[in-house]
Amino acid sequence: MNYKNILITGGTGSFGQNFANFFLKKYPKINKFIIFSRDEAKQFEMSKKLNHPALRFFIGDVRDRQRLQRAAADVDLIIHAAALKHVAIAEYNPIEFIKTNVIGAQNIIEASIDSKVKKVIALSTDKAAAPINLYGATKLCSDKLFIAANNYSGSKVNFSVVRYGNVFGSRGSFIESNLHTDNKIISITDKEMTRFSITLNQSVNVVDWVIKNSIGGEIVIPKIPSYRILDVAKALNQKAKIKIVGLRKGEKIYEEMFSEADSYTTYSIKDFYLIISDNTQKVISKFKKKFKDFVRVEKNSNYSSKNNSSFLTINEIKRMILELKKKI
Repeated sequence: MNYKNILITGGTGSFGQNFANFFLKKYPKINKFIIFSRDEAKQFEMSKKLNHPALRFFIGDVRDRQRLQRAAADVDLIIHAAALKHVAIAEYNPIEFIKTNVIGAQNIIEASIDSKVKKVIALSTDKAAAPINLYGATKLCSDKLFIAANNYSGSKVNFSVVRYGNVFGSRGSFIESNLHTDNKIISITDKEMTRFSITLNQSVNVVDWVIKNSIGGEIVIPKIPSYRILDVAKALNQKAKIKIVGLRKGEKIYEEMFSEADSYTTYSIKDFYLIISDNTQKVISKFKKKFKDFVRVEKNSNYSSKNNSSFLTINEIKRMILELKKKI
């Protein structure tokens, strides 16, 4: 592993903590692993929990470019996980989401180029594909900024994006919200609702793969299963009464990872899809050389949680819920 000094923004979040724990165990020769976040209490708890000599803790906000610049000094690799994410809250506080998710992305890009960072991996969301809510729109804008950054970094910094679906049981999710109740009545948006699903450990492994395999200029999408929200309700409690509450502001019945419009620049490899913004023959040749099974997807196809070829069964969801409860 060629990266000795690593910075992760939003490092005290669920992903950041799991990624740090995974990375420090897998790559024991890391020199510095910098946790960049706004939450001093979480940083203090994380320092006690992991207690690793490579860990460094920076209080800071991605809105503050000068602080990012200081944190990024001598860094080889940046994982950008910091974001405001709550769909309904974004609709009411759009400017705050733009400051963090869009201006914060710009600050990461400029600090990375100025500090001569080798590689930057930005985490995105399925809500960035054909967005209808402000959160998704800010993440699409962020994705565009990171991919375009390859044009003016002079190939000195490789910028890539990882886009995946809901982390199973993540904080504030439908599953997490119903995990601690008696579940006699379970409220769902719509019986037809579906979502992509990825576990926290899977998301960490995906990012590890992208670090080792990304070229720069691609949006990497893992091929992951979907679940039906009705099946999740049944897995939580087969006897619960289901209450249909209707769509909330900015909510979709199903999510997409890439849309029909994206299909013209989307390619498939074994376990991933890659959206390649620069579709010139020179760039595509680089990807073909890197990935022998690199094939363009069908025109006007899409990858949605509704038409996914893989769905979790109720029993699989039950097992995943039991695993979540064990960790509480």
